[in-house]
Amino acid sequence: MGELVFAAKITHVPTMVMSEQEGPLNGCRQQAIDGHREIARRIRAAGADTIVVVDTHWLVNAGYHINAKPHFKGIYASNEFPQFIDRIVYDLPGNPELGDLIARIATEKGAYTLSHQVEALELEYGTLVPMHFMNPDGDLKVVSVAGWCTVHSQDSSRKVGEAIRAGIEASDSKVALLASGSLSHQMWPTEIYAENNGTFTISKEFNRQVDLMVLDMWTRGDIATFLKILPEYAVACHGEGHMHDTVMLFAALGWDKYNGKGEVIGEYFPSSGTGQVNVVFEVI
Repeated sequence: MGELVFAAKITHVPTMVMSEQEGPLNGCRQQAIDGHREIARRIRAAGADTIVVVDTHWLVNAGYHINAKPHFKGIYASNEFPQFIDRIVYDLPGNPELGDLIARIATEKGAYTLSHQVEALELEYGTLVPMHFMNPDGDLKVVSVAGWCTVHSQDSSRKVGEAIRAGIEASDSKVALLASGSLSHQMWPTEIYAENNGTFTISKEFNRQVDLMVLDMWTRGDIATFLKILPEYAVACHGEGHMHDTVMLFAALGWDKYNGKGEVIGEYFPSSGTGQVNVVFEVI
């Protein structure tokens, strides 16, 4: 019998990779990196053997998709920011059985989902940046779920989140679930990025204040109120990937029946206009 043993909402900003390199940004995201490493420690302490990542950098235009190859290996450069993320080397085991289970259950619930074992289908950096810090030796299996859902409703993404939990419990795996994406995600326009020190600032004070309000709800355990504002929050603050990763996370945790709390690991920080954070949620 499988079990969801860990859950978190995490950042994956490219400057975390650059923070490790020589240059002007060296050390700039150390607290976010430390947060990933603490999350990795807790994942292992919880006994997880698999990490399911809902990746808001994997864009899909119809249906839901899961990358469930038996093995992921390669050298990655971001097509969005090749000057920021270049030559991430990865060698990670997969969990095709779990991916297939989640897809089957989600489809049965009415959210058409495909689990892929396509040799040429590689991972996106919403999965690879966290794995770079959390799973560098590839001792944990990985399943990646597309989280940049362009024509999907939050109601259908709830079904996928429920299927993630049901698929885990029908499997033989102990799983950590990571929603990989920002809070607010209104990036600076390129024309004014530099003059606003864009790498380290947020584009709208409104977005920062709403992000902080959401974090207060999470840490107090007022999830019911958060879920009521989630549709408007995703639109008004340009949530990354329309916040389908967050929908799936809370659906897997139990949605409005969930009475746990979040714990901020590190601190909230702005990046290129967006609001970023690492938050661990109790699994009940």
